Amino acid sequence: MLLTGAIRARYHRLAMAASMGERLSPEATRVLVVCTANQSRSPMAEVLMRRRHEAVGAAASVASAGSRRGGEPPSSGSVRAMARRGLDLSGHRSRELTANDLAGADLVLCMARRHCREVVVLHPPAWPRTFTLRELVRRGEAAGQRQPGQTLDEWLGVLGVGRVRAALLAEDDDDDVADPIGGPDSAYEATAVLLERLVDRVVELTFPQSPSTEPGSNG
Repeated sequence: MLLTGAIRARYHRLAMAASMGERLSPEATRVLVVCTANQSRSPMAEVLMRRRHEAVGAAASVASAGSRRGGEPPSSGSVRAMARRGLDLSGHRSRELTANDLAGADLVLCMARRHCREVVVLHPPAWPRTFTLRELVRRGEAAGQRQPGQTLDEWLGVLGVGRVRAALLAEDDDDDVADPIGGPDSAYEATAVLLERLVDRVVELTFPQSPSTEPGSNG
């Protein structure tokens, strides 16, 4: 049976959720966070973003993966950094990024430009919805928050104006979140503080509040 693009995308999203043991409605936004080993930055961002989604009532699900082989526990520094925030990362096991993961994601958030490069090589159609965390915040703040009634794809299209794939080959790290792996707890704490700020801003920009959840609402 031949599948249309929309049906195929929905199938991949549900298949990805099933592989993670999640129940995901077809309408929910699927966010995938990517780093190198999926042991420090991306799992921290995953749990921080999941908590933020829950806090604002966003219809979204978040997962993480890395470009290396999976099955490894998280770094101890990241576990401690999240524990200080009331989040338990101890049960996390790293996952290797697959093309199916990318086909099923509505938004791919990378820790560094090199990860965006790897994503686009693995699954070229993911390019319009793949950004580093810093880049999405920078472009989102310049373009303005996603508006009620505006689809995520429409908003990402606005953010993508002027983007070229060749920029992925650049070597600057202005849009990167540095890897704390192997560093002291202070390095993990600094990364966690940065990720908290970026994640909060991403959620604020990407998921506009409904009237019933806006500050000061009596609903």
